[in-house]
Amino acid sequence: MSGVFPPVARWLLHRAVGAVLVLWGAASLTFLVLHLVPGDPVTTLLGASATDSSALRDQIRHEYHLDDPAAVQYVSFLSKLATGDLGTSYQQQQPVSLIIGEQLGDTAQLALSALALLVVTAVVTAVATAGRRRRVRGAVSGAELVAVSTPAFWLGIVLLTLFSFRMNVFPVAGAGDWRSLVLPAVTLAVPFGSLLAQVLREGMEAALHQPFALTARSRGLSGAGLRLRHALRHAAVPAVTLSGWLAGGLLGGTVLVETVFARPGLGRVALDAISGRDIPVVVGLVLLSALVYLVVNACADLLCLWADPRLRSPA
Repeated sequence: MSGVFPPVARWLLHRAVGAVLVLWGAASLTFLVLHLVPGDPVTTLLGASATDSSALRDQIRHEYHLDDPAAVQYVSFLSKLATGDLGTSYQQQQPVSLIIGEQLGDTAQLALSALALLVVTAVVTAVATAGRRRRVRGAVSGAELVAVSTPAFWLGIVLLTLFSFRMNVFPVAGAGDWRSLVLPAVTLAVPFGSLLAQVLREGMEAALHQPFALTARSRGLSGAGLRLRHALRHAAVPAVTLSGWLAGGLLGGTVLVETVFARPGLGRVALDAISGRDIPVVVGLVLLSALVYLVVNACADLLCLWADPRLRSPA
């Protein structure tokens, strides 16, 4: 099976080992950092209104095995993760998987909407401006550079001021109907879509100067057909390689966007967990982010194989 794809078993084994190593590294690094940060998780467990006494603190510390050596806590932590147990939240006293599951839908809705918007916008912009006059490309590139450099929270505030407070077109906060999703999705999509459009345009510009482009023109293929049927496919490979970073950026951006627009989701959960040293919730969110990264990169590899047949040849 050394033809188009490498042996399936070897490919799956390579992916599985890589996924385990990434998840283990993410979980271990998060465990180490949170245990080095000053502060006591017992204080979080007690809460502000609870009776504070040394006996009660010792009881809670023993119940949650916080008095065990760090190495013992680490081994117990990994053994629970291996069985799919993310633990119980210190603050909410609920399973971490339940807390994440309840908020995952709103965040996924926002991230996927922004992803669809930025991909469509980037492709349309790149196809429309690739191979055009220098002034047109320069003006569009300048606007994209400004968009990439614009902080998401500032853009969100501007959109809220214009379309919510002044024009009263979209709701100010919350997650109700589709109208409440428009401004957050635009805020999240603008900087990433601008960057993706720049990468696509550069790839298409390079493809339009290749010999196959001259051959296609000589056969009577129009400029639009050349860009859509050939140049865009060649430019897709470097664009797809950004997918891992793009997925991480979208997940990180949802924290700010959900805060600005007061939307429910994992962003608010992450902020509350980090500020309250809710270690199980933080670890669960980190592992979810790592898992999304792995899935996106696996899909990106498959897309690259489809877009560029040269990558299918064995080394």
